[in-house]
Amino acid sequence: MADFDDEDWENEVNNIDSHHQNVDRAPDAEQLLGPWTVIALMLNRTIGSGIFVSPVKVLVGTGSVGASLILWSFGAIVSTCGLLIWLELGLSVPFREVKVTPGPHGTFEKKSVPRNGGEKNYLQFLFSNPNRERPGFLVTCMYGIPFILLGNLAGNALALGSFVMHAAGRKPDAAKGEVIGIAIGTLSAACLLHIFSRRGGIIMNNIFAVIKVALLVVIIVLGFLKAGGVHLGRTPKATDNFHIPESFEGAGSDFASYTDSLQYIVYSYSGFLQPFYVLAEVARPRKVFPKYTLLGMLITAVLFVLVNVSYFCAIPRNMDGIAIAQDMASVFFAQIFGNEVAKRVMNGFTAFSILGNIIVMTFTAARVKQEIAKEGILPYSLFFANGYTTPWARIRERFFPARRTRPVMPTSSSATLPRDVQEDEEIRTLEQTPMAALALHWVTSVALIAFTAKMDPTRAYFVIVGIYIYAVRLLVGVFVSGGLLILKLTPSRNWKDEANIKLWSDPLHIVLFFVTDLFLLGAAFVKPGDGSPWSYKNAHVQWFIAPTIGLSTLIWGVIWYWGLHGVMLKKVKTLIVTRRVLAVKDRDVPGQWIQKGEIVTHEWHVNIPDSGSSIGEYELR
Repeated sequence: MADFDDEDWENEVNNIDSHHQNVDRAPDAEQLLGPWTVIALMLNRTIGSGIFVSPVKVLVGTGSVGASLILWSFGAIVSTCGLLIWLELGLSVPFREVKVTPGPHGTFEKKSVPRNGGEKNYLQFLFSNPNRERPGFLVTCMYGIPFILLGNLAGNALALGSFVMHAAGRKPDAAKGEVIGIAIGTLSAACLLHIFSRRGGIIMNNIFAVIKVALLVVIIVLGFLKAGGVHLGRTPKATDNFHIPESFEGAGSDFASYTDSLQYIVYSYSGFLQPFYVLAEVARPRKVFPKYTLLGMLITAVLFVLVNVSYFCAIPRNMDGIAIAQDMASVFFAQIFGNEVAKRVMNGFTAFSILGNIIVMTFTAARVKQEIAKEGILPYSLFFANGYTTPWARIRERFFPARRTRPVMPTSSSATLPRDVQEDEEIRTLEQTPMAALALHWVTSVALIAFTAKMDPTRAYFVIVGIYIYAVRLLVGVFVSGGLLILKLTPSRNWKDEANIKLWSDPLHIVLFFVTDLFLLGAAFVKPGDGSPWSYKNAHVQWFIAPTIGLSTLIWGVIWYWGLHGVMLKKVKTLIVTRRVLAVKDRDVPGQWIQKGEIVTHEWHVNIPDSGSSIGEYELR
C-alpha cells in the first residue's frame, strides 16, 4: 500500500478511528536528538558495570595481562564491525512507496525511509518474503517476544544494589532484600523519569555520559601517574605487567575461559546498538549517524583499552585475592590510595555508573517495544503502541506556552514564494513518550528480578546478563549479519543499488562479525575448567544454563506465533496490520526521505473460505 502525501495525511488524521488506528508523529525539530546526544546514548549505555566488573573476570580467566588486552582490543574491532553492519541496514531499511511527485495523479516510487526499532526492522527485511507487501508475523514474534521479556537491565539493577551495599560496607548476599528493593526502586525511578519528561530523560542521559567519561579519564590518569612513579598509596607500581615475557606469563589453556571472557567483552561494547533504536528521533540521521556513531565507538574503544592498561599499572597480575574480587575498579582504587575507604567510594561510583546505564536503556528499549506493539502481536497492541503527552509538556504548555506558528516546510508550490508570504502552520505536537511501553518494560524487568529472587544477587546478575548476552546480543547478531551476507549474495534482491552506504571493508567486516558471534554461540556450551571464574565452583551457576535458555528464546517466538495463529482460527478472522507513513524529503541528502509521521491500522478481517477450502489454509499475515 502506498504511503501518504501531506493532503492525504491530514485527511486520514482528521478521520482516525481510535479503536483500530494509532497516529504516531515524529518529534518536532526542537525535540529531535542532536549528534552529541547520539554519542551520549552510546557512552552512557557502554560505560555501565562492564568496564568495572569484566576486567577482573577476563584477567582471571585468561591468566595473563597480555591476553586480556588483546581480547579487549579484539572486542573493540568486532563491535566496530557490528556498528558498520547496523549503519548499512539502519540508514537503508525499511523501504516505502513514497509519493515523489505531487498532485492527484502523482507517481510513487520505492524509497528508503528509516525508523525506530533497530534490528527488528532489519530482521523483518532480511527474512521476510520480498514480494509481500507486509512482513509476516513469524519473524516479528521470534525477535519481539524475547526482546520484550529480556530487553532490559534487570541484572544491572541487581548489580547496582550490590554495589550500594558494598559502598555501605555490607555484603550483598547478606542483604538480599535490600539489594532487590534498591533494584526495583531504581528501575521504577528510571521509568517514571521517562514517563514524566522525555526531554528530562535525555538531559539526564547526557549528564551521566559526561560524568562517566570523566570518571574513566580519572582512572586512566591515576594509573599512568602510578606507573610514572608518583607516590600514591602504600603499594608499589605494577609496571612489570607490561614486560613482554611477564605480560603473557601464566596464560591459561582453558578454552571456555577465553570464549566466556570475549562474550562479556562484546557485551561491554554493545552500547553501539542504542542510537539505532531511536533513529527516527534523531535530526539529520543520514548525516549524523555515520560520523558520530563511529566517533562514539572510537571514544569507547580508546577509553576501555586505556582503562585496562591503567588497571594493570597498579594491580599485579598475581595479586592475592584478585581471583575472588567482585570488580577491578574498587581493587584499583584500593591499590592507588591504600585504604578501604577509597574502595568503597569507587563502589559508589560504579553504582552511579550503572544508574546511568539503566536510564538510557529504559529510554531506548521502550521505543523498540513500542515498535513491536505496532506490529500487532501483543494483546491490546495499539494501547502499547501509543505515545502519550508527558506531564512535563502539559505543565510547560500550561504555564509557559510556546509560540503557536512556524513556517510550513516548502513544497513544490510554496518554495518559490517570498519568505514573508509563505503560509504558517500551527504547532500542535507536544512532547510525547511511550508510557504504556515503559510500563511494559517495567513489568518485565521486575518479573526477571522476581524470577531470580531466590538466588543471591551476584549469581542472579550473571544468570540474567548471560541470557541477555546470548539471546539479545549474540543470536540477533548472527541472524542480522548472516542475513546481510545472504542478501549480498542474492543478485535478485539488488541490494548493491538499494543500500545507502557503501563501505570499503565490505564484506570483510560482516564476515568477521558473523563468524565471531557464531563461534561464541557454540563455544558457550563448552564446560569451563574448575579454575575459571565462570565455573560452577566460582560462579555457582552451571555453565550451560544461560546459553540453553538463550537458545530456547527462538522457540518462545515460534510458540507465540502459533498461539496468535490459534487466536485467528478461533475468531475465524485474520489480523491485518497496515503501517502507512508520511515521508518528506531529507533536506541534507538529496534523493533521500525521512519519516515524519505514521498511521498504524489493526483490522480483523472475517475469513470466507472458497468452496472446498478450509480456514486453516488461509495465509497468516
